Amino acid sequence: MPSITTMDGVRLAYEEAGSGFPMIFVHEFAGDIRSWEPQMRFFSRRYRCIAFAARGYLPSDVPEDPASYSQDHATDDIASVLAALGIAHAHVVGLSMGAFATLHFGMRHAGMARALVAAGVGYGAAPDQRARFRAESEAMAARIQAEGMAAVAPDYGSGPTRLAFLAKDRRGHAEFVRQLAEHSTLGSALTMLGVQRLRPGLWELRERLAAIEAPVLILAGDEDEPTLEPALFLKRTIPTAALAMLPRTGHTMNLEEPDAFNAAVLDFVGAVEAGAWKKRDPRIFGGPILGLRAGNPRSV
Repeated sequence: MPSITTMDGVRLAYEEAGSGFPMIFVHEFAGDIRSWEPQMRFFSRRYRCIAFAARGYLPSDVPEDPASYSQDHATDDIASVLAALGIAHAHVVGLSMGAFATLHFGMRHAGMARALVAAGVGYGAAPDQRARFRAESEAMAARIQAEGMAAVAPDYGSGPTRLAFLAKDRRGHAEFVRQLAEHSTLGSALTMLGVQRLRPGLWELRERLAAIEAPVLILAGDEDEPTLEPALFLKRTIPTAALAMLPRTGHTMNLEEPDAFNAAVLDFVGAVEAGAWKKRDPRIFGGPILGLRAGNPRSV
């Protein structure tokens, strides 16, 4: 598998398929480069598609230094892959951990972002969830280190937000858990501690998020409870953002409902490329519910 090397010397493995405008996929904590296969097959019919394994995920390097794992590193790694491949602008599609990196990419590397898709984003991001999320992240990292990723995978891969996937597609869910069990124990533990646990909450980033210029699609599954309030917050905060909800769908939405996921992303990037994706009209906030002007019985 080909690879690139980041500015801090970490080798990142990637796959590429198709031709056309670039589209890069950024996986979640429980996923890896293989998680994007349904999207690589679909979008490579009309786009130059790139998927890469994050640092800490084989066959990419697994640095032993905890300082090599952070939200900034995860974000800048997207830019490193694109730059190494000679790509100046791209659509960026991320899920969960990858969606956080995608939003940060829109803030840190705005000039490279043509469009941003943030799916399943928001775990532990609300102010009242920050302490709990950090404590759970520390406990999960300790368990991964003590038991190994192969032992932890069945429990982690069958948590509450994965149950919709399990109910619909036992074979697909089983494959997902098998792949999760193959992850590096060291890489998973350090990613949990350095990227997941320490990333800033979305509410802390309100002003920076509001300044994003690139078109944004927020995707959420309505059975992915921890992401619902953050999804609404992002839709209301980012002037270029829209929110799409996949019904009866959990966290692993790109594998659980690949057709619906792909259709939503394709419709979004198509609108962006056609110049039809505009900033939201601010008048939608704070106006009268029925659209009536004060002192005038007629609707606007």
